[in-house]
Amino acid sequence: MLSLVVFLPLAVAAALAPLPSTVSPRVFTVGWVCAAATDALLVLVVWLVHGASAGLTFEQRVPWIPGAGVGYHVGVDGLSLPLVGVTSVLFLACAVHSVHRTRGVKGFVLLFLFLQTCCLGLFTALDLILFFVYFDLSIVGMYFVIAGWGGGNAGPSALKFFLYTFLGSLALLLGFLGLYLAAEPHTFDIVELARATPLSGRGVFGALVLGAIGAGLLIKTPVFPLHTWMPPAHTDAPAVGSVILAGVLLKMGTYGFVRIAMPLLPRAWNEYAWLVVLLGVVSVLYGALVAFAQEDFKRMVAYTSVNHMGYVILALGSVGLAVGSAEQARVLAVTGAVTQMVSHGLLTGVLFLLAGALHARGGTHAMGQYSGLAGPAPVFAGVMAVTVFASFGIPGFSGFVAEFQILAGALATAPLAAALALPGILVTAALLLRALHRICLGERPPIPPRPTGASHDVTDLRANELTAMLPLLGAALLIGTLPRWLLAPIESGAVHLVGAIG
Repeated sequence: MLSLVVFLPLAVAAALAPLPSTVSPRVFTVGWVCAAATDALLVLVVWLVHGASAGLTFEQRVPWIPGAGVGYHVGVDGLSLPLVGVTSVLFLACAVHSVHRTRGVKGFVLLFLFLQTCCLGLFTALDLILFFVYFDLSIVGMYFVIAGWGGGNAGPSALKFFLYTFLGSLALLLGFLGLYLAAEPHTFDIVELARATPLSGRGVFGALVLGAIGAGLLIKTPVFPLHTWMPPAHTDAPAVGSVILAGVLLKMGTYGFVRIAMPLLPRAWNEYAWLVVLLGVVSVLYGALVAFAQEDFKRMVAYTSVNHMGYVILALGSVGLAVGSAEQARVLAVTGAVTQMVSHGLLTGVLFLLAGALHARGGTHAMGQYSGLAGPAPVFAGVMAVTVFASFGIPGFSGFVAEFQILAGALATAPLAAALALPGILVTAALLLRALHRICLGERPPIPPRPTGASHDVTDLRANELTAMLPLLGAALLIGTLPRWLLAPIESGAVHLVGAIG
């Protein structure tokens, strides 16, 4: 079943690839929508069958390169299934949003179908080399999305994105090789390595392997000061490219910590957890303050991702600071971190789609070029208002559930760090409300000087744009009001992870 979920988008891409580019663009976009919708339904079936199971389900193991200890090993548990779910939902939203696209449609659709397979494959991989293959291929796919369909300085931004994240993947591979060499017998299987923890008690070697893996994952997350590739990549990427970059690809970094770094290197993680917590706190505050200084709406949203991912890193680091005590708080912190990954994907996805709607109408993301859009575009203003309040953690939405668990768990194990991170919520609220006020409220500006079409000819959200955004907001509302269906599987995985690291 999991193999069908992972490879269905790639199979649809292979079926569409022989069609000439002169075929109606709707053939490709509708094919993408159908593929993404079918995949989302299959993920729902997997979710219902998995339920709140404590261990791996839908596990499949096939030898791939047996002489090197590499296998096709896949499965899902409470830590990976929510990310598989949010990935399928975000790709479906992107497909619906792109249904009226007319430029370069064939290549665009094929790339996104390829990316969907890479992303789903990574979150189901239980072999380090399989994880690495999907990790690397996702970088290639996103590079072409930014370079081929981006705007402004798309070429340099795509190159910077590729070089940074590819360097991170090389560091990741070095760390994987270190784990492989330490294991007896040699293997890349994540489940077997988690049972053996081959680097426990290996001191410096364990620290070096954790450093290599951590560097690769921190670049991908990204965390200050390894984040500088992200703002230009988001600014120049197409709107749906930014949705996948922020909502899915960034989660590959944070997911790598809970799937690989923490359970496979528990001693080293506990020893250097203080450094992880420090990076988390700095990212929370830095991301919020720099986002507050931005005049470009899309760039502002990009920097809030540094802030939100900082909370995830803070939570995961705090788990290693109280080994042997405060077990309930540590489980709460892990649960909050995974919930934040899901929540950030949903809400930031809507914000980037709104940024795309702005640019499509006004030709710019500059907030100073817009004002009073609540008049001519009330639906746009309403969706933006709801998303803004949800994004800084108002009760009733997923952000509150995630941040409450993170801060409650971290306060019990790292109280000073949690206290230092608290102002980040206030700054985030201020910058998002300021953006809402500048774009949607106030009086309409005088006509000149404006980019062609900016602000004066703004039409409201089209049906496909609204259809892409509302399910994401609906999911965030459902998590905020009735979270148990999401928290139950995550908590089962969190209990297992906390037990594994001590």
